[in-house]
Amino acid sequence: MTGPLVIKIGGSTLGAADSTYADIAALAIGDIPIVVHGGGAEASRWLDAMGIESRFEDGLRVTDEAALPVIVAVYAGLVNKRIVAAINEAGGMAAGLCGVDGCLVECDPSEPSLGFVGVPRSVHSEVIDALRSARIIPVIGPIGFVRKGDRVQLVNVNADTVAGAVASHVGASEAVFLTDVDGVRDGDGKVIAKLTVSDAEGLIESGVASGGMIPKLRACIATAELSVPARILDGRQPGALLDRHQRGTVVVSGT
Repeated sequence: MTGPLVIKIGGSTLGAADSTYADIAALAIGDIPIVVHGGGAEASRWLDAMGIESRFEDGLRVTDEAALPVIVAVYAGLVNKRIVAAINEAGGMAAGLCGVDGCLVECDPSEPSLGFVGVPRSVHSEVIDALRSARIIPVIGPIGFVRKGDRVQLVNVNADTVAGAVASHVGASEAVFLTDVDGVRDGDGKVIAKLTVSDAEGLIESGVASGGMIPKLRACIATAELSVPARILDGRQPGALLDRHQRGTVVVSGT
């Protein structure tokens, strides 16, 4: 495929001591990539400082009424602008937005036990297309919206899921999920170079994949099923994005 590269980065753990932002700026000399970020560690710090407990189910953050304003402020504000500034400083030209801007990520409500959490149902990419046409790197924070009659509810959305949904919608050449591990490991702890969708599902069902790796694999599965290869890659390695085809674990639809 010849579509844009979609890159999902962790909003709090990558960029300080690696080449992630410089890599993104270098990639933008050619085709403009699309960046989606998380920021869970930063959100947890702010929630803790405000006396709000952080809770998770299957790697997904439970977002109740008290937590939602903090999540929105951290993801769409603080973390997003830090990443935009870092890419710009590295020589790129980036602009920040979240899934509410331009009605980018419209969602359905997730499991009620997760609270104000959404699952993408539609991606309206006009704002992404406009930025890329102007050779500006879109940097997307994982806040979406749910339509409820005549009003709109802001929701927290898992960043891996947002990246997968965006990649599928724009026909990405690849979706890369940067993390702080070498790749997906098997039951013996060895990094797996390539997985099919059924292989990835098996890792989840067997419990070999756990915690935050579950939503990453599920996002990879959803992306690969729409014929977009998805790669889980160690973003701590210098030049990881530039020589990504030699690293990490790729999930594909075929055998």
